[in-house]
Amino acid sequence: MERRGFLRMLGASALAVRGVRLLAAPATDARLLLVFLRGGYDCANVLVPWSSPFYHQARPSLAIARPDPADPRAALALDADWGLHPALRDSILPLWQKGQAAFIPFAGTQDLSRSHFETQDSMEAGEPLDGPREYGSGFLNRLAAACGSLNPVAFTDSLPLAMAGAAAIPNISLRQFGKAPFDQRQMAVIQGMYRGLPLEPQVAEGFQLKRDVALEYQKEMEGAGRDAVSSRGFELEARRTARLMRDRFNLGFIDVGGWDTHVNEGGAQGALATNLESLGRGLAGFAQELGPAWNRTVVVVVSEFGRTFRENGTRGTDHGHGSVHWVLGGAVRGGRLAGEQVPVTRETLFQDRDFPVLNEYREVLGGLFQRLYGLGAAQLETVFPRARPRDLGLI
Repeated sequence: MERRGFLRMLGASALAVRGVRLLAAPATDARLLLVFLRGGYDCANVLVPWSSPFYHQARPSLAIARPDPADPRAALALDADWGLHPALRDSILPLWQKGQAAFIPFAGTQDLSRSHFETQDSMEAGEPLDGPREYGSGFLNRLAAACGSLNPVAFTDSLPLAMAGAAAIPNISLRQFGKAPFDQRQMAVIQGMYRGLPLEPQVAEGFQLKRDVALEYQKEMEGAGRDAVSSRGFELEARRTARLMRDRFNLGFIDVGGWDTHVNEGGAQGALATNLESLGRGLAGFAQELGPAWNRTVVVVVSEFGRTFRENGTRGTDHGHGSVHWVLGGAVRGGRLAGEQVPVTRETLFQDRDFPVLNEYREVLGGLFQRLYGLGAAQLETVFPRARPRDLGLI
């Protein structure tokens, strides 16, 4: 195995990206975090079409009640047609009210495989569906190469396809810092392999990064019982992510699992509500931890697909099609729903079962990247080949 491949496998490298050292301060103030909800989350019970009679008919046990200030389990009204799941009352709703959160319903990919793995790979690759797909690079890797001024990182156990490609991007798991990934002897051996070689400084920086994050974890543990953050769920991981993106990285990827709700999904309470509460707390904690940098940050939340609009026979939902994307951040023109929309009726369902995709994710993200980074047409073509960027005025 080549030394570069060895280090990438171990997740220990902090390699140079187009001449930018990964521990240097970001070259641009703009920050972007992509949050991927793996499993296909039930968007219709997150952004709730509460004014639709068909919604309540199609979900006799799962539907969220119409907005009612006296009912803590009711949807939180966003406008005359849409509401928010009550589990997001204390986290995402305040961002919406500040104009720092927007939602794009009827969003996603035109991929119709309804396979988790195929659709996730398709989305992360960001390539056209009507041509050959090599899955050799992901759209965030190509974005980093197109900009040339980004310090990217994946906060994952292994490098995700979205970050794979020609630009060397590190991944670092924030779930595994209970103890160091290597002891001092192992680190000395690996560093010795590179002594006197061009990559020696980057290898040293990679180990230093892991030491720094491990030390941060230790401080959190020592602070338990004195207003320390919760050690459960996504919130702690999101706060760690924020501290690294505040000072070192300006393009990040993180994924959250557990969204495949075929059985006993629950409505205002239950499995989905529990996941949403954790996700919402994490995103709110990310914003809080960033401090002033939040005003220059955009967070995009996506999933491979939505769920069937009708509940199934086991009080859950099955693999669907159209989804809802979230766009959060101090730089976001929020407090609104963006993109093309249709009334939620049986007649507007895709194949009489799912939300349609009216806002294709490559077009939406292409327009967002164009505004955020000032990319030209040729640069956007390398990120999303043959896509037509759509500026939804989100920033």
